[in-house]
Amino acid sequence: MSLSARVAGLSILATTLLLAGCGDKKEGEGEAKSETQVAARVNSDEITVHQVNAAMQRLNAKVPQDKVQQASNAVLKGLVDQQLLVQKAIEDKLDRDPNIMQAIEAARTQILAQGYLQRKAQGAAKPTESEISDYIGKHPELFAERRAYRLQELVIQGAADKAEQIRAQLAASKNLEEFAQWLKSQNIAFRGSQAERAAEQLPAQLATQLMKTKPGQAIIANNNGVLTVILVVAAVNQPVPAEQAKPLAERILTAQKQRELAENEIKALRAAAKIEYLGAFADAGKEPAQATAPAPAQPAATDAAKPADANSEAMQKGLSGL
Repeated sequence: MSLSARVAGLSILATTLLLAGCGDKKEGEGEAKSETQVAARVNSDEITVHQVNAAMQRLNAKVPQDKVQQASNAVLKGLVDQQLLVQKAIEDKLDRDPNIMQAIEAARTQILAQGYLQRKAQGAAKPTESEISDYIGKHPELFAERRAYRLQELVIQGAADKAEQIRAQLAASKNLEEFAQWLKSQNIAFRGSQAERAAEQLPAQLATQLMKTKPGQAIIANNNGVLTVILVVAAVNQPVPAEQAKPLAERILTAQKQRELAENEIKALRAAAKIEYLGAFADAGKEPAQATAPAPAQPAATDAAKPADANSEAMQKGLSGL
C-alpha cells in the first residue's frame, strides 16, 4: 500500500474513531433515549436518527422526495458498517496506536477550527441593496455580458527567465500548434489541456480579461513564474436574466463577507497571541521578501495566436497529443 493511501486510510479511521468517541454514552443514557431517536443498534452501540440526518446533509445531494427513505436506508447501512469497523478497531486497541492518535488529534483540530470559523462567518452582515446593485454594475462579465468559453491552455513551468522570449514567439506564431512545436524545439516543458468554463468558474481577473478577448485570440498570464497561455476557441454569450442576477450577486457578496470576516478573525487572533517559531522554523514567522512573494497574474492579449482555421484538426484534438 502506498504511503498516501495509508495516510488517507488513517485519516478516515481516525475521523470515524473521533466521531464515535464524541457519541460515547455514559451508563444509563441508553435507557433514557427515546426509541424514536434510535435508527439502529449495533451490538452495544446505537445509531441515532440525528446521525442519519447529519450524514444525509453531508451528501449534499438533491434526493427526490419519494426516494428520501431509500437513500436514508442506504446511508444507515453505511453507518452500521462504519460502527462495526469502529468496534473492531477499539477491540484491537487501534485507538491507542500512536499514528491513529495523532490522526485523531489532527482531525479534532481541523473540525474545531472549521467549526469556529463557520460560526463566526454566520455573523457576516447581509449585503445591502446598494451593494448588490453596485456589484452587478461593476461585474458585467458575470451578469449582463456573461460568456461561456471553450478554452485551450498551455501551462509552462520553469521558464520564467524566458518569459519575454515566449511572449514574442506567441505573437509571431500563426496558431497555438505552431507555438507548441516551438516550445518543443526549445526543450521548454509544457502541458496542454482544454476545457469548457463559464465566467463564474474562472478566477476574477481572468474572467475580466477574457470578456475583452475574441475567439481565436490568446492571452498569457505569469503567476509566480508559471506561464499559462490561454486560447479562446469559442465564446458564447449567456447573460444572466435580471431576476437571477440579484440572488446570484447576493450569494457572491455574502461569501466574500464571510471570507473577509474569517481572515480578519485569524489576523486578530494572531495579533493577540504570543507565537514563537523555534529551531529550524525560527524564520517561519517572518514576512517573505517582496521579490519572492507570489506575483498576480498579468495577462496580455495577442491576436497573433489566432489559428488559421478554428475548426482545424489541431483545434478539435486540443494539445493533449503534442
